[in-house]
Amino acid sequence: MDYIIYFAITIGILVFIHEFGHFAAAKLSGMRADVFAIGFGKRLFGWNKKSGFSFGELPKDFDGEGHTDYRLSLLPLGGYVKIAGMVDESGDVSFAEKEPQPYEFRAKPVWAKIFVITAGVFMNLMLAWLIFWGANFFQGKPITPTTTIGFVEPGSKADSVGFKTGDKILTVNGKAVSNWEDLRADIFINTLGENLNIKFLRDGKEQNLFVARKNIPEDESKGLFLIPAGVKPAIGEVLKNSPAESAGLKVGDVLLALNNETLYTPKQTTEIISSHAEEKLPLVILRGKDTLDISVTPGKDAKIGVAIAPVFMGATQMRTFGFFGSIYQGWKDIEKMTELTFSMVGKVFTGDVEFKKAFGGPIKIAQIAAKSADSGISNFLYFLALLSLSLAILNIMPFPVLDGGHLVMIIVEAVIKREIPIKIKMAIQNTGLVLLLLLMAFIIYNDIISL
Repeated sequence: MDYIIYFAITIGILVFIHEFGHFAAAKLSGMRADVFAIGFGKRLFGWNKKSGFSFGELPKDFDGEGHTDYRLSLLPLGGYVKIAGMVDESGDVSFAEKEPQPYEFRAKPVWAKIFVITAGVFMNLMLAWLIFWGANFFQGKPITPTTTIGFVEPGSKADSVGFKTGDKILTVNGKAVSNWEDLRADIFINTLGENLNIKFLRDGKEQNLFVARKNIPEDESKGLFLIPAGVKPAIGEVLKNSPAESAGLKVGDVLLALNNETLYTPKQTTEIISSHAEEKLPLVILRGKDTLDISVTPGKDAKIGVAIAPVFMGATQMRTFGFFGSIYQGWKDIEKMTELTFSMVGKVFTGDVEFKKAFGGPIKIAQIAAKSADSGISNFLYFLALLSLSLAILNIMPFPVLDGGHLVMIIVEAVIKREIPIKIKMAIQNTGLVLLLLLMAFIIYNDIISL
């Protein structure tokens, strides 16, 4: 249910922002916007100035006389603005039988058409920029100033490829790294689909390690691939009436040692607990500035009733930006994400990255939206910004049905100095719609098999 709710919220915001761009630009250009719809298909309910609020479809011969019908439609996978005199997703071309009217899209100059078509993309871009600006201005960017590996668990992926505790990583594929955030980005994101050549210091000597992409985990849901020096497991939640509560554990406690074994990761901690059901285990914790020796006894289910998360115990830094600096940094974030998007699409076409790993549909969006919302409003907004930017990039592609496809036709008409015949426009539009629906079906299929 959470997935459904957060998916609806996420798509609703993005669609409203995008379609409001088209709507506002049309109104400013003197065009009639007959429909402003969230969703596609059958009209569930809506309101317009002429007939007021109503449920169901409007009469087929309904004429809003220039007043917009604001509606919610059955399929919540997008939305649209129906602009008078424009070939769009509705397939309504009855206007072609009449002379062009001054308020119609087709009667306006090229600049006005381009303004209206690109306004949705512009609004999505502005939403992403605004959120990135806010993140940089109000929060800044957290920096973990180390590239030294704090612990390599025996038998882990990192151990199998040759990393060792204490290795200080210097470069990834020739690019210097100075903090843990840059290191993670270069390993998991910026080099997606590529093998890694990592230069590091070990015992004071520079060495190189070549890591095949297949040995890099797709995500870290089952444990961190590399662990920075200074990371320890900490208590994030204590269940009521649990062994942890009986032992006196509290949220925020840092776990230093368990069963006389120094702790480094939540996974390591969980493994020790799960292998000692109903056994009293000595536990050393850090609470504030005090080190405490206590004990905890896992239950019959080999659990103590806590949520454990990694925390960095070293000195962290927060890179802050001023008002105008945040505007610049927000745009740099957009440039970086756009470059990464096109790079990933290119790697899909070259076969370096699987399609299902690069693209996600409604199910994946719902999952990520719910998880990001659960972890805080700032994370949800950041995900919304990334999705808004992705929507802007997708829509400006020169593909029929998308804004970029409409833009291409406008430019072609400007060059040949006449309108493309309606039948040809409709053929292009319908072909694009079928291909887009097939692509969406394939993406949803990939979402399902990835569950």
